[in-house]
Amino acid sequence: MTASIARPQEKASSQESDRLRLKDIINTLPREVFLKDRRKAWTTVFVNVLLVALGYWGLAMAPWYLLPVVWVFTGTALTGFFVIGHDCGHRSFANRRWVNDLVGHLAFLPLIYPFHGWRHGHNIHHKHTNKIGVDTAWEPWSPEGYANESGFVRFFYRLIRGRFWWIGSIAHWAIVNFNWKRYEGKQSEQVKFSTFVIIGFSAIAFPLLFAFTGFWGVVKFWFVPWLVYHFWMSTFTIVHHTVPDIQFKEVPEWDEAEAQLSGTVHCDYPAWVEFLCHDINVHVPHHLSASIPSYNLRKAHQFLRENWGEYLYETKFTWSLMKEITDKCHLYHPTECYMSFKENRDRQALTKTI
Repeated sequence: MTASIARPQEKASSQESDRLRLKDIINTLPREVFLKDRRKAWTTVFVNVLLVALGYWGLAMAPWYLLPVVWVFTGTALTGFFVIGHDCGHRSFANRRWVNDLVGHLAFLPLIYPFHGWRHGHNIHHKHTNKIGVDTAWEPWSPEGYANESGFVRFFYRLIRGRFWWIGSIAHWAIVNFNWKRYEGKQSEQVKFSTFVIIGFSAIAFPLLFAFTGFWGVVKFWFVPWLVYHFWMSTFTIVHHTVPDIQFKEVPEWDEAEAQLSGTVHCDYPAWVEFLCHDINVHVPHHLSASIPSYNLRKAHQFLRENWGEYLYETKFTWSLMKEITDKCHLYHPTECYMSFKENRDRQALTKTI
């Protein structure tokens, strides 16, 4: 559900506005959900390393007919590395910045992801969630903007908004996260540093992997698990804010509290996915405050259910959900949330006949 959020009278901190402020929602969460726990954080890292190591051992030992199962397990465990780096990027892993940066870079290495390049772009997404023209995550194009693109660009956009949504994260990774020219000053230098860290790692790791395992080894031990990781990245991120009745807003109409509370989707995945990916899909509290560590997200969400349950959008991961999203959520519509490609073609045909 989506709604214009009016301030509940018992939670009001000011009588001057009928609009709820983000801090009013955050203030209903207990202090404990914001506290970093060193033991939990490093236990998460230790367990994740063991799980990824188990996955690679399985790839080395499994007969060919079990490889698909082990690929899914290993790629999903690698997604857990991303979530650890994600906490580091939001400075919710450790109190010391250099620890966050070090662990973030190390967690992102096997994913070939530049830590600072992702971090700075992702912070834009958090600050401008579901804001047309500004958000950096699965922002729908307007019909006019779509029409003005080249045929190839329109074709690729149709792919990633349709049944090939799972390559969307790869496109975002390749086009956006290595481009330090998007930033200025210190941010640009940080993105450049992370980019060269990835280039240096790749220049060593891939030739060694090829030398010891050959071309098939590169495919088996890195490429396919990497594709599984990007499947989850694409799936998680599109579902986080994209369902047929959640509206992206133009800048004048955009409301921060509404975007983070009602414009963010809580989606339940199978328990093994939730475990391997450290509850990152308990996503509403993370958007209300990115300083909440991943291991406290479930506790924070329970408080949100108790205090703000009527404003939450909650669903379960199913293939029918993905079909609904990829069939309908194509182009921006100012009142109906989305317009499908078919609806857009029908509208254009009607316009030509008038």
